[in-house]
Amino acid sequence: MSSPETLRVAVIGSGPAGIYTADALTRQNREHVSVDVLDRLPTPYGLVRYGVAPDHTKIKGVARALRTVLEHPRVRFLGGVEYGSHVGLEDLRGAYHAVVFATGAPTDRRMGVPGEDLPGSVAATDFVNWYCGHPDTEVERFLLDAEEAAVVGAGNVALDVARMLAKSADELRATDVPQPMLDVLAASKVRRINVVARRGPLHAKFTAPELRDIGELANADTVVDPAEVDIDPNGEQMRGAARAARTNLRYLKEWAGRSAEGRPREVRFCFWRRPVRLNGTERVRSLTVERTVLDADGRLQGTGRTEEIPAGMVFRSIGYQGLPLPGLPFDEGGATVPHEEGRVVDGAGERVAGVYVAGWIKRGATGVIGTNKSDAAATVRSLLDDADRLREGGGPQEHPDALLGRSGAEVNGYEGWLAIDEAEAALADRLGRGDRVKLLGWDEFRRAARG
Repeated sequence: MSSPETLRVAVIGSGPAGIYTADALTRQNREHVSVDVLDRLPTPYGLVRYGVAPDHTKIKGVARALRTVLEHPRVRFLGGVEYGSHVGLEDLRGAYHAVVFATGAPTDRRMGVPGEDLPGSVAATDFVNWYCGHPDTEVERFLLDAEEAAVVGAGNVALDVARMLAKSADELRATDVPQPMLDVLAASKVRRINVVARRGPLHAKFTAPELRDIGELANADTVVDPAEVDIDPNGEQMRGAARAARTNLRYLKEWAGRSAEGRPREVRFCFWRRPVRLNGTERVRSLTVERTVLDADGRLQGTGRTEEIPAGMVFRSIGYQGLPLPGLPFDEGGATVPHEEGRVVDGAGERVAGVYVAGWIKRGATGVIGTNKSDAAATVRSLLDDADRLREGGGPQEHPDALLGRSGAEVNGYEGWLAIDEAEAALADRLGRGDRVKLLGWDEFRRAARG
């Protein structure tokens, strides 16, 4: 009796969710599997490369673990292949037994207030892409020519943005920020960064280590209104508070008691304020906020009292969300692809044969990098349970290489990525800047990949 043919799986997206999916597929012993990891970009690792702040070198070290997955003999990285442009769902179904979409949540949520589209009002994701050197961004996207900025949000990305605005260029010189972006940061006129949160300190989503980093900034004073953190650690408000919230409150109370030391910049926390309007004509000049409280049922309510926060730049950081994928159903409310245990289902609740999801496009933009590991493993269990069904009908009718050959994609494989990686290390050496400096733009990637 012959053994079953190798199960061919395409994973769309090479961020943590996609690579953890490939890892789970190749670690198991139930089925012999080969995996192609396809990505629109010529570089792997997704938000680990283009979403983690450059000064968070420990978190960026996750890339070293992800790298071992891409070096598995039954895994191929195929960069430069865009789903919906170079290949479609039926193309992939003709070349693979199964397709797993791990495309993340690439866009930002909007505040939905007047003036949000004024020049100077931007998504935090755009700024993150900029300082991380995403190839779609341009150096001129940010000039940092305003003295006051506001970051709306109370999550880790909001704190990343605030920290990057607050640090000096010298503090960032050893990171992988592209040199043109570092030059803009060096010329920044920003002096005050207001972190604006709709709720209080116990409701903030940022983690304690991220918050601690703000208080340790050498280039900026941290300002906290004592009244906003006047919470009894043993009082009723603390009942049920998570450990992280308790730690956050301890840090904030400590900073509220500090005197300003006259550092060049200032990070000011503004709790219990929700944006109601951005003001300006040719560009944003301030942010009007309404003071908020919680009612007896714990729901956020406006008080009718407003104030104006000067801000020549406003960064909205209130969450990521997924985008519809051609040929797949989409839940507009949750901004996810509907599924049952990772199996994509259509509007009638019927399974879309051979199609799966993992990561943020599956569950929404929640959790940390490590959350994607268990999430991917759950999807892979469903896929393996379906193995016999996936092989029915004779399997794929075309080899993946034939599909890619007629796709029009300029495929950048793993060797091409290693060449880019080496070029970035060489650039850092030439500039005397840390371990690596990111190349900027598609043309630089192409030149590096071709040697």
